[in-house]
Amino acid sequence: MANLKEIRNRITSIKSTMQITSAMKMVSAAKLKKAQDAIIAMRPYSSKLTELLQNLSATLDGDSGGAFASQREVSKVLLVVITSNRGLCGGFNSSITKETIRTIKEKYKNVSVDLFTIGKKGGDVLGKTYNIIEKRNDIFDDLTFNNVSVIAEKLMEMYVDGSYDKIELVYNQFKNAATQIAQVEQYLPIKPVEVSATSTTNSDYIFEPSKEEIVEALIPKALKTQLYKALRDSFASEHGARMTAMHKATDNAKDLRDELLLTYNKARQASITNEILEIVGGAEALKS
Repeated sequence: MANLKEIRNRITSIKSTMQITSAMKMVSAAKLKKAQDAIIAMRPYSSKLTELLQNLSATLDGDSGGAFASQREVSKVLLVVITSNRGLCGGFNSSITKETIRTIKEKYKNVSVDLFTIGKKGGDVLGKTYNIIEKRNDIFDDLTFNNVSVIAEKLMEMYVDGSYDKIELVYNQFKNAATQIAQVEQYLPIKPVEVSATSTTNSDYIFEPSKEEIVEALIPKALKTQLYKALRDSFASEHGARMTAMHKATDNAKDLRDELLLTYNKARQASITNEILEIVGGAEALKS
């Protein structure tokens, strides 16, 4: 059994760890509230904009809409992998790296795949095995629509000039603080509208100005919004995962502290008992 001083040092160390994990949990909880409100408010707008985009682009050919909606034979794919810059968030980053590797091996095993990473953790892990054309670890320092638009424009340009035949986003979709769902979402080309046999949607619109002008302005905005939503989803998921991980770490530290306190009390009691026995034995020896 470890001596009392060693146990006391371990208890002190665990208490310090508990203070750190508890503080990190509270910080993540505060950040999560703001990030959660942002992504929940943004989803209806993004969903409706994507719906409009799909309906309009499906009826167009040419550079104004067809450039982003044209379906080409897939020979080169770009995966935009969104992770975090920091760890201590449970399986948040590992789930994305695993999903990326699974997608490459199962879905695109016969085509060339490059990666565009947003977030340091994904780039560090995947860069050892796969080709990363660019790393953007700075975006979460100032996550604004304007900063995301720069990345979106670059992705659109790479698709239009034929550098890649397909671009997909790999990120964690926020569900709640304890649940994040790894998503592989098609970014380019724009997915065509899926019309069911029982669909009664009326797509007979009157366009003012022309349909081409509307789509020319709408497509870039919709694609920027889609990427921004994915980053916002990932950002909220990160804080939720970190809050949950730090909550569990704090609970585990409490259990370990209680266990060590019990061990310490038992060892201290045994030490006191031995001292009493030695005193009693010494007294009996003097009597005899």
